[in-house]
Amino acid sequence: MEEFRAIVSGRVQMVMYRAFVAKHAQRLALTGHVRNLASGDVEIVAQGSMESLQTLLKYMRTGPFFAKVANIEIEWRTAAGERSSFEIRY
Repeated sequence: MEEFRAIVSGRVQMVMYRAFVAKHAQRLALTGHVRNLASGDVEIVAQGSMESLQTLLKYMRTGPFFAKVANIEIEWRTAAGERSSFEIRY
């Protein structure tokens, strides 16, 4: 099991970015969360197979129609423990 923490910057708040990421993560059977940060960025922590995580990263780079992803900082790390679902945090 692999895990990453990503910080996505650009026009990623108020454009349904969190819902977009959650939908694709759930479809890929990943666990973790997505949440807005006070800085205007979005944080994503995802856990699952490397293949599914790489697919999610491709979706994250595109985003929904009104999003404009400027940068994604990715930190790969050892999974700290299994998560039970993928959720949007508020």
